Amino acid sequence: MDSLSVSSILKLLTPYLPVIIVFYLIISYTTIWWRLRHFKGPWLAKFSYGFMAKAVWYGKMNAVYTEVNEKYGSLARIGPNDLITSDPDILRHMSSARSTYKRSSWYEAMRLDPYVDSILSEMSVPIHDARRAKMASAYSGKENPNLEGDIDEQIASFIALIRRKYLSEGATMKKMDMGRKAQYFTLDVITKVSFGRAFGYLEQDKDVHDYVKTTDELVPWLTFFAVVPLANAILNRSWVKEKLGPGPGDKSGVGRLMGVARDVVQERFGENKIEKQDMLGAFVRNGIPQRQIEAEVHFQIIAGSDTTATAIRSTLLHLLTSPRVLAKLRTELDTAEREGRISNPITNAESKALPYLQAVVKEGVRIHPPFTGLVMKEVPAGGDTIGSQFVPGGTRVAHNLWAVQRDPIYGEDREIFRPERWIEADSQKGMRMEQTLDLVFGHGRWGCLGKNVAWIELNKIFVELLRHFDFEFIDPSKPWRSVNFNLFMQDHMWLRITERKEKN
Repeated sequence: MDSLSVSSILKLLTPYLPVIIVFYLIISYTTIWWRLRHFKGPWLAKFSYGFMAKAVWYGKMNAVYTEVNEKYGSLARIGPNDLITSDPDILRHMSSARSTYKRSSWYEAMRLDPYVDSILSEMSVPIHDARRAKMASAYSGKENPNLEGDIDEQIASFIALIRRKYLSEGATMKKMDMGRKAQYFTLDVITKVSFGRAFGYLEQDKDVHDYVKTTDELVPWLTFFAVVPLANAILNRSWVKEKLGPGPGDKSGVGRLMGVARDVVQERFGENKIEKQDMLGAFVRNGIPQRQIEAEVHFQIIAGSDTTATAIRSTLLHLLTSPRVLAKLRTELDTAEREGRISNPITNAESKALPYLQAVVKEGVRIHPPFTGLVMKEVPAGGDTIGSQFVPGGTRVAHNLWAVQRDPIYGEDREIFRPERWIEADSQKGMRMEQTLDLVFGHGRWGCLGKNVAWIELNKIFVELLRHFDFEFIDPSKPWRSVNFNLFMQDHMWLRITERKEKN
């Protein structure tokens, strides 16, 4: 067809372009709506990714999606090709070891190192499973005999920081942002147990390497790219990475963190390599390549610090605003100390023998799950019947972890922080509650490798803080600033801290 005929056709069609465009949009949007037409959800979600993008924009993803499941059911529509579930059984079904579900495009956006997949962003199931098997022993503590001692060391550093800079007395007040300091603590824990040395957040009392600043800027964007496939596809183009991607030589941002990861890992390779009994040493011994370890280290710092810091902050918030619970916990701890049932510092084994402490820790994680990422799985080719509803192959199904922890299994008062529910439950109900709580850390092949480390931290930190100090909110009407982008970003948690002098 020559240029003249093309020009003639365009001239002929020009008056009809508005009609053609409208017709195209009608067909396009009808096709999008039709695919998941049987599932209820917000009107905007039926035709575009605008609903999910809006949820990210306002930083209230946990509340927005929980409202969706409350209004439209335990399996509801949130996007053109996207559902979300608050049903614990569906989550287990998708993530079981023999499940044919796989990771969706949501995970591609979680590539913190833009050039190499970590255990979080790896899409290939066989590669993921093989690498996970190599990493499991490092996280379990089997190859780090001083795991608990390393955590004790950082707790002692945290207590020393409070005594050094933030103790108030009488009319003299030195307020402390527990939101920020809790993250310094968990950052020093993960770097100590992972790399054999803490980066010194608590010792220096500052954001070393601008880690917190960088992640606060990065995570909202990663969350946006994860829910909008087109945006993620553009981001992952090779030419985009080449032109705009970070590098380990950068002085700030993601590139700087990549450089830190590279430097830490380089010490373990070469003629003068350093060998240690820590997580990084286990990775090397199990044959994970150097460049791959750099990507894992980058992810490890975020996964091992942000979520545990949130669990500490939120549990402490609920303790300080629940005088009855705090008094009951203190009584158990003081009694155990007088009777010689707990050491100084407390051991993980000793903490497990304190029923009310365990109930408080579990209830703290339940009432405020530290991670609310959608972690969308993809329905296998051919589709799947979930309950009585058929879901087409290729559909992304998101996890609503916040809503799952408000499941009816926890009782009619599930919106309340009440640790007693864990003690009152009979053995059968207690087991079901434990299984539902465990979904906070994932399930099956997608379960969190760092769960063991997180539980040890939580089993210890409240005991030691409450053993030494009393805490009060500076402004109880504004206890913190909290936003949610998969992870929670929480600061301005201003506390007045005094030395605890009297025990019952």
